[in-house]
Amino acid sequence: MTLLVISPDFISHYSPLAVVARAAKLAGKRVIFATGTSMAPRVKAEGFEWTLLQLSQGANSGIVSQNPAIKRFLSATREGALATIRCQALDREKDLLWEPVQVARQIALLCEQINPDDILVDHVSFGSTLGVYATGRTFTTLVPGHPSQLPVGNERYGIPAAWPGCMQPDPDLLTQQEHITDRVTTTFTDRWNAALSVIAPTMKPVKDAFRVHGERVLYNSLKPYHAIGRLEHLPAHHHFIGPLIRDEALAEPYRHWLDQVDERPLVYVALGTFLSHRADVLSKISEALQQAGVRVAMAIGANPVSVFEPLPQGWLIEPSLPQVGLLRGCDLIIHHGGNNSVQEALGLGVHQIILPFSTDQFANAADLERTGQATVISPNHICPSALAEVIATIVALSKPKKVMPLNPTLLASALNRPKHTI
Repeated sequence: MTLLVISPDFISHYSPLAVVARAAKLAGKRVIFATGTSMAPRVKAEGFEWTLLQLSQGANSGIVSQNPAIKRFLSATREGALATIRCQALDREKDLLWEPVQVARQIALLCEQINPDDILVDHVSFGSTLGVYATGRTFTTLVPGHPSQLPVGNERYGIPAAWPGCMQPDPDLLTQQEHITDRVTTTFTDRWNAALSVIAPTMKPVKDAFRVHGERVLYNSLKPYHAIGRLEHLPAHHHFIGPLIRDEALAEPYRHWLDQVDERPLVYVALGTFLSHRADVLSKISEALQQAGVRVAMAIGANPVSVFEPLPQGWLIEPSLPQVGLLRGCDLIIHHGGNNSVQEALGLGVHQIILPFSTDQFANAADLERTGQATVISPNHICPSALAEVIATIVALSKPKKVMPLNPTLLASALNRPKHTI
């Protein structure tokens, strides 16, 4: 039995796919990853087979420098949530499908050469979905972020299914954004169908390319935190399989940092690869943490350490950090609401403060706020002294109960032919 996993050359997308792939490998399946060169070392280190498949012009192994697109995005985040969503929608209109015909033909060739029994595709890698869909083969879709990244009902891709209390949008501005999003969806679907007509001319065009998925849908999420109103609209053969937490062994310097004799609570801070460029937000978080008197591990991306100096004694600040390994010893994580961080904190029993900026981060924050699993703060309206009080209150609480992920056997079974939903 062979599983072909098609992954973007981005660590945030590779990581949850690799957890599912690992379960399949433990169940005795041959696992082949088709991805770019940045992820190749990780693929090989985990004992998977690797074959080259370029799905985009760029890659992301964990740290990126600013470029015009990132600068435009960061500028939008400073304006607010709807400005950010608008910026991303306009970029999506032209950027999501990179060389779709070429990619689809590469995927078709791989499928012919490997003849896999199943194919696992990242939903937001739309070129991958197009390529596999065009072959007519059965495949499985993993939704790596919030479940609403695969829209159902009257949802629109790119507009949050729900908003946290501190970030409710102006209704008129939201309506304007919905019109923009509808236009983008139409344009994107037209491009998707145009490529489909070239590579599979006998197949019918789709109505909404953002809603195309495989025979099975796997959510890197947990059903108890899911909005009840969405459940009736979900695909027939779906499984909530989160949290998908990767294994991560800590190198000696990080183990030593965790093991230091220090009575202060441990707080982990990370805003993700792109949002770590918001040094203004990280600086305010740092100020609040100093006031709260805690010990901190903070990932600062491409920012110079000098921005945060002088550092309190015992703080660990580096461009990137082994998040999963360090979180196992932390009391609180302050993050942007990316789904990997959300699921890791739930699975490891760590309190969360979420500062959502974009995409599905608002919906993640809303779900955890509604279920009492996180405190949500607007990243553009941080008051360091008020945040310090929130931090001090949270770290004084008992750690939340860990959410146990599916065991490898159940996780591997989610790749089998549909029988029921979990």
